[in-house]
Amino acid sequence: MGRHDRRPLTMAAARRVVGKLGGLLLTLFLASLLVFFSRFLVPGDPVSFLLRGRKPSPEAVALVTAQYGLDLPPWEQYVRWVLGVVQGDFGRSLQYRQDVSQVIGDRLPLTLMLVVMAGVIIAVAGVVLGALAALNRGRSVDRLILIGLTMLGAIPSFVGAIVLIAVFSVQWGWFPSFGSGDGFLDMVRHLTLPSIALALVFIVLVAKVTRSAMIDQLSREHVEVSTSRGVSRRLVIRRHVLRNALGPILTVSGVLVAGLIVASSIVEAAFGLSGIGSLLVQSVDRLDFPVVQAIVLLVVFAFVVMNAIVDILEPWIDPRSAAGAGAR
Repeated sequence: MGRHDRRPLTMAAARRVVGKLGGLLLTLFLASLLVFFSRFLVPGDPVSFLLRGRKPSPEAVALVTAQYGLDLPPWEQYVRWVLGVVQGDFGRSLQYRQDVSQVIGDRLPLTLMLVVMAGVIIAVAGVVLGALAALNRGRSVDRLILIGLTMLGAIPSFVGAIVLIAVFSVQWGWFPSFGSGDGFLDMVRHLTLPSIALALVFIVLVAKVTRSAMIDQLSREHVEVSTSRGVSRRLVIRRHVLRNALGPILTVSGVLVAGLIVASSIVEAAFGLSGIGSLLVQSVDRLDFPVVQAIVLLVVFAFVVMNAIVDILEPWIDPRSAAGAGAR
């Protein structure tokens, strides 16, 4: 590819990045509208929650309403909320009477650690199982892996958590079953079982995508030509098959991020962890709208950003997609 061929490709890549960033901002804007105004559709009055257990006077109701900006028109409440979110201010929690940023910030590191550990397990186990199945397609190894994945995918997260606690914590005593621990290493030990429970269902998805992507690459002409020319099978798999299969795997991984954060609520409840997931469930139950809005917006942000990153990195991972973009 010469110098003149690279320039259109570079311009196409730049337009691709700008387009993805524009789409990211538009998606976040639309999500913010949906997240904020959906609370007006939910039955329940924030003022009644704040003044629960008391017979509020009209003056007390007016004071609380003004303090939380509930006396403003909905569109003005939205503008104030968005301007605050841009500056990192998500308002005040109705339940904890603290800044939402502080409430979430106290629990966010635990959930991030849980998601990262589960993500590592998903990536390693999913890719390894999918690759083994693809390289042994039609053989007993492939069939056993597919049967195992089908059984694994049928196990809900809370059932997997109960089984893990019963075996590895109660019966064998290898890992603790409650709490998050103190210090990094102790935290890793406490989060081992929760991260495995969180990863189980997602391993199935990554493994099946890896298997399908690698089978597709193994049937490509350039792979067969390389093999016929005497190139070692291991080198062909590493350079051509696995590398070109990374595109679909990364695409699925971007989708999994939001799923892991949402699914963490079940696992955190099972293991007594005070993370974002359990906070979301509690806040929905207690009509703590500012906290719910902030967490949902963060989940949407993580989902959109991860997918944008995957789309931007895809041309560097698979040059054929960049060539296709340049041709268009």
